[in-house]
Amino acid sequence: MFETTTIFDAALMPAMVVAIAAGILSFLSPCVLPVVPPYLAYMGGVSVNEMEAQSAARKRVLIAALFFVLGLSTVFVLLGLAFSTMGRALLQFQDYFTTIAGITVMILGAHFVGVYRIGFLDREMRVDAGDRGGSAFGAYLLGLAFAFGWTPCLGPILGAILSLAASEASIGRGTLLLAVYAVGLGIPFLLVAAFFPRLKGMMDWMKRHLSQIERASGLLLWTVGLMMITGQFAAISYWLLENFPALAAVG
Repeated sequence: MFETTTIFDAALMPAMVVAIAAGILSFLSPCVLPVVPPYLAYMGGVSVNEMEAQSAARKRVLIAALFFVLGLSTVFVLLGLAFSTMGRALLQFQDYFTTIAGITVMILGAHFVGVYRIGFLDREMRVDAGDRGGSAFGAYLLGLAFAFGWTPCLGPILGAILSLAASEASIGRGTLLLAVYAVGLGIPFLLVAAFFPRLKGMMDWMKRHLSQIERASGLLLWTVGLMMITGQFAAISYWLLENFPALAAVG
């Protein structure tokens, strides 16, 4: 049977805001941000110095980055499809599932805040995609490898969005949340590829403050988990509809 649930409406907006913020925070994580310039340069078949000094080199890198983002988005959208399908299958246990998922997200948030450390979440499993630099197809393959290889490191944030997707119990809505997460993670890659000289100073500042960014990510996750347990996502949706009636026409 086909779903009759509206894929996008005002009720989904709070979760979408969390998803895009989670994507941005994933980009700023300690296992992603430091490797962005050399990774982009490699995909474009140029050096970091060429990417900084030559506009032609940045154009090559930007095209490669676009296909790279398409690759990682493919993996995350498929994960959203899988987890939202699982949530739909467990619809009769939805209340229990949402509570367990919320507790799990809060545990992951505490890991990022530094209350304790979960060892395997501090490692990444890099997948060797071979010599793929300098071509659009190679960049797409690297995007696939990046999504698979960095999943353990991105686990706490990605796990929160996957839990949200599963709790939607709608295949379309859950998949949309992971697509929004991919947008939040992918757009910064494209911005760095296009404006690397201008953003280099900002990236250096962010690298010096990675520990504070990580703690902010943990607080976001802990809050999301608490909202899942207490049903506050629904409360925010009602508040939006009451205060912004025009949103009722969305979806």
